[in-house]
This record gives sequence, C-alpha cells and structure tokens, in this order.
Amino acid sequence: MVVAPPPQNSAPTIRIGSRKSQLALVQTEWVKGELEQHWGEHTFAVETMSTLGDNVLDVALAKIGDKGLFTKELEDAMLAGRVDLAVHSLKDLPTRLPAGLMLGAVTEREDPADALVVAAKHQDRDIATLPEGAIVGTSSLRRLAQLRHHFPHLAFKDVRGNLNTRLAKLDAGEYDALILAAAGLTRLGMGHRIHQRIPAEISYHAVGQGALGIECRSDDDRILTVLATVVHQPTAYRCLAERAFLRELEGGCQVPIGVQTELQGDRLRLRGLVASVDGQRVVKGEETGLATDGEALGVALAQTLKGQGAQAILDEITSQART
Repeated sequence: MVVAPPPQNSAPTIRIGSRKSQLALVQTEWVKGELEQHWGEHTFAVETMSTLGDNVLDVALAKIGDKGLFTKELEDAMLAGRVDLAVHSLKDLPTRLPAGLMLGAVTEREDPADALVVAAKHQDRDIATLPEGAIVGTSSLRRLAQLRHHFPHLAFKDVRGNLNTRLAKLDAGEYDALILAAAGLTRLGMGHRIHQRIPAEISYHAVGQGALGIECRSDDDRILTVLATVVHQPTAYRCLAERAFLRELEGGCQVPIGVQTELQGDRLRLRGLVASVDGQRVVKGEETGLATDGEALGVALAQTLKGQGAQAILDEITSQART
C-alpha cells in the first residue's frame, strides 16, 4: 500500500523586507506576528538589509539628503521581486514613492510624542528647567528648531547611531539630555528611560511618528489583501492627512515641519508648523474637517501656511541646502 505524503502548504512564502537595526527588527517581527495570526496558511520570512541612513553615521541626516535615506534599498528589493513588502517607521517613508510602489497599510499608532531622556545628574529637571548651556542631543531639524525657539539658552549637538548607541553616549556624559521618539523607546522596552513627554505646545511631532507604514508593489493584489488585516483606520486617517501636508510643502528631514492630529468621531483636527532652523520664525495653523477628507485638509493647511510665510522659510532652507 502506498501512503500519500502529508499535504504541504502550497501558499508561497511572503518575504518581508526590514532594516537591520534593533528597532526595525522589533517592528518587523511585530508585523510578522500579526500577519501570521490572520494568515496561518502562509509562511512569512524576514529578509534584512542596510540602508544609506544606517551606513553613514558621521554626517547629520539633513546634510546627506532626504530622498529615501532609510527606504531606497528596501524599495529596490521590492521592485526587483526579492521581497514582497517592507516595514518602515512611517516617519522615515517619503511622501512620494517610486513608481510601482504604494503605502499598503498603516498600523495602530504608538504615542507619537517626542521624549526627553536625561543624564543621571539631571533627574530633577525637565526640558524647561535644564541649566543654561546644557547639551541636548538630537538628529532632527524639526526638534532642533522648535527647541531653539523655546529654549535658546540650551546647547544642541547632533547625535547619530541606534538607540542603544545614543543612550550609551548620554550615560557616558557626552550629553546632558537626548530628545528621542517615545514610540521607539516603548517598542524596545525602554519606556522607563522616558523622563518627560515633551508637550505639544513645545514640540509638534514628525509626520507619521509612532506609526508603522507597510510598503508594497501597487499591482500586488494578493499582498494588499493580506495587509488589509493590519490596517488601523483611525491611525491611517491621521497619518494620511499629515503626509499630504508634508507632501504639499515638499518637505523632508531637511525642513523643520511638525504636526499634531486629533480624531474625534468622524472629525479630524490637523495642526501643523514650519520653522526656520534657528527657531526664530515659526508659522502655525490648523484645519478641521471630516476624517475621510484628511488628505484635502493636509493640502489646505500647507497652502495656508505657505501664504503666511512658510514658503519663504522653505525657499531659504532649500537655497542653503544647495550651497
């Protein structure tokens, strides 16, 4: 008697692209786990790669350029068919994607706030009471401009590297404090290092901060169906409005642009700002409307701010970047 072999899983393996950093892998493994719960018939495999932003650590991000610093290598792999999707921190994903690719899913957002992490000697301080000349580390022009605006007495110094590297530099005494994303600290189990969540009145967060964006090929209906199970629509409404605002401003990590979004029922409130790098000029505004019209709200807010002086700031920063 011939015994038939056990049935094999005929569904092809879905390959997930990820950066190699600890945070990227934690985020990717979370997405993989969520997908496995919904699609047990599939096998999911993670393929890692380094990006330009990972490899160039001795130059400030704004000086490298902002076109796909942490995404291009993953996007090339998708277009070549080596991976089927890629998991990004949504704040790293450019608002204009290469032809053939799209934002396939936005997951539920962690706290999007910026966080203050302080050296041991400053445990009794917050961002407003750090002493004059205290050295604050950040690699973000958005954070830098806003903090310079509110606290011109502080000294700011660029800091690069993964989260553990940055915290080690703080603990070694190279900095008095760091400004980091609360979401990243939380996801890596380091939420206890958050000394203060910076109030929105001081620092609007980055577009998409705290959310994960999953990119895929725009014509891959199979993958889009799979990704639909991890979409968090309230977060998507907020982040699509934020991304439309940023896209209309033609901004990136070279431009200090911040946002705040709130969703109440079917209504979305979008606040945004554009600041000069020195923090001397800050242009703010807001739009409110239906959440389903979020992208239109983002465009409208960007156009309003341009007319109130944001365009002059953007032109000046672009001109300086070219010199």
